[in-house]
Amino acid sequence: MDEQSIDKRDLEKQNAAKGAVKFIQNNDIVGLGTGSTAFFAIQEIALLVKNGLKIKGVPTSEHTAALAVSLGIELLPMDQVRTIDITIDGADEFDAQLNLIKGGGGALFREKIIASLTKNEIIIADSGKLVTQLGKFKVPVEVVPLALNYVLQQLAELKGTGKVRMKDNTPFITDNHNIIVDADFGLIGDVAGLAERLNRIEGILAHGLFVNLTSKIIMGKGTETIIYAGN
Repeated sequence: MDEQSIDKRDLEKQNAAKGAVKFIQNNDIVGLGTGSTAFFAIQEIALLVKNGLKIKGVPTSEHTAALAVSLGIELLPMDQVRTIDITIDGADEFDAQLNLIKGGGGALFREKIIASLTKNEIIIADSGKLVTQLGKFKVPVEVVPLALNYVLQQLAELKGTGKVRMKDNTPFITDNHNIIVDADFGLIGDVAGLAERLNRIEGILAHGLFVNLTSKIIMGKGTETIIYAGN
């Protein structure tokens, strides 16, 4: 990928982030996403805090928590929060019906819990994340290590093939001390149906299909932003 395309993608992410933070109000509890796109939102939020905005953040990962603290954002632990006013997070893929694949950064379990607690879940993305049908990006699945073989068998029953995510020649370990299986189902015709089937497999802590959890998606496209909103 050439340098110009990377710059364009980052510009789109940054524009989407700037659009999203406009929805934050004083004294909000704000969910802080994980990943390269959410990074831009956290930077924008930190700038607002520096200029006087009073918020408390709830991080979706240890990495995000460390970044937020370094930028002066006050944090609340997830287990002390009953509701979150607004969350700004990214996605690996999304469609026009606001279905998502998330978890490329390995934080899908905490991202899904925080999304479930959130009144206004805003996803920000560059234009390359929009697809007509989810599935080119593999579906991350967080698995309790003891259940790995069973989960792989169950994914095969669903016509999926799973591969353990590796980092530095060892299995990638999540903040919850589990492993990630990246599952390939091909293009997904029934996103909600597959999500429900994955929910029923013992040993899966969370999967990366996010259905009915998103309020709006703000996508950067060139120098503009496009908003996809639910009904």
